[in-house]
Amino acid sequence: MSLQSGDWRDEIDDADAALIDGYQSDFPIAERPFRVVADDLGITETDALQRVERLRDEGVFRRFGAVLNPPVIGSSTLAAVAAPDDRFDEVAEVVNGYRQVNHNYRRDHEWNMWFVVTAGSRETRDRIIAEIEDRTGLDVLVLPMLTDYYIDLEFPVVNTDRFARESFAETDASATRISEDAAADLSALDRRLLLEIQDGFPLSATPYRDVADAVGADVADVLAAIEGLLADGCIKRIGCVVNHVATGFDSNCMVVWDVPDEKLDEWGSTAGSLPYVTLCYHRPRRPEQDWPYNLFTMIHGRESAAVDEKIDELADEYLPCEHERLYSTETLKQTGARYDEIVGE
Repeated sequence: MSLQSGDWRDEIDDADAALIDGYQSDFPIAERPFRVVADDLGITETDALQRVERLRDEGVFRRFGAVLNPPVIGSSTLAAVAAPDDRFDEVAEVVNGYRQVNHNYRRDHEWNMWFVVTAGSRETRDRIIAEIEDRTGLDVLVLPMLTDYYIDLEFPVVNTDRFARESFAETDASATRISEDAAADLSALDRRLLLEIQDGFPLSATPYRDVADAVGADVADVLAAIEGLLADGCIKRIGCVVNHVATGFDSNCMVVWDVPDEKLDEWGSTAGSLPYVTLCYHRPRRPEQDWPYNLFTMIHGRESAAVDEKIDELADEYLPCEHERLYSTETLKQTGARYDEIVGE
């Protein structure tokens, strides 16, 4: 199966398609979850498990398990530096050397290196940023998320859509304020669970029981704790995490907008509800660093022309204000946030 050529679609059947597009979230929280999935798909429990294993091994799925929510569990921020071309690799090595940096991308802009720092406390997060400034001699643009209008990289890929969520109806998007300080009230079991599941669930007929054995807890307590972490927002969703780049959605653009402050919640909620917007959130302006933008959107597509078309639509119909398009040109680091230090602080 070749993911890049697109012929992977020819080698999946209806049950595979249902797993890929139907179980990116809401995976059953039950002692034998694949039995529940199998009943839904009209296949056997063993077949359901083997299909997920195969799709993961072939690269359609990145992993199976919980998608954790760093800004709720810890203190997280988006940050950027303007790295000189002749020092770019050197600066990237410094930034990527921190375990608390889990994403880093080169973007086509004066601020050309964009990364995420997530730590167990705001103090630790800010200390890391200060160290990066000291070690590189560069100012860091610090842009913590202040309001979440819509954030979800779950979207169907078994289709011919030009951009993510094209087939979706509009989504209810409302303003959710985000604290810069770690606010999760985690029990000892919660902390052990987050460390155990940060890289995914075991692929077995009884993944929750396996996790319970690993953390030394009763499976009923683990199921209840998982439910609680999901309800509190520490877990965003549970399911099969699709490799959207390998399955064709490899054109994406971060667009930053200078929205009038009095229109921010109204326009942000409207933009976040649109089916082609995969991320929409409010971050602070930094006028002292010549950064006037306060709303961020992301659009993922299979073709750059389709993405540009939708950005034009956003600007013409929904966000009539100054904006810039920051295309990613290179992935410098891409891992999940590491929770070993976060939940231990």
